[in-house]
Amino acid sequence: QVQLVESGGGLVQSGDSLRLSCVASGISVSVNDITWYRQTPGEDRELVAGITTEGSVNYAYSANGRFTSSRDNARHTLYLHMNNLNHEDTGVYYCSSSRSSWYGIINHWGQGTQVTVAS
Repeated sequence: QVQLVESGGGLVQSGDSLRLSCVASGISVSVNDITWYRQTPGEDRELVAGITTEGSVNYAYSANGRFTSSRDNARHTLYLHMNNLNHEDTGVYYCSSSRSSWYGIINHWGQGTQVTVAS
């Protein structure tokens, strides 16, 4: 059974930092691209950061320069370091894994972790 479990969210003040973790089980993170998404009430999930199996990273414009996505394949853990948080960063953060297979793209999602930034 595949599980992605996010943690590290919480209530912080504007300007604070957080590190989100996503621990994977049942899959090999080394062969999966990992993407972090954020969702706020009434809105679609939006991409925040992604990291490929080769370690290439990409960020949403709002996250660029403040967020860092990393991976520790040996620990089956993905990280999202978030610095200088502001109110607009508030939301539920999800990690998602994806890999290609002969029958299509295989995706898995975690349950999310809430980040609230007080303004």
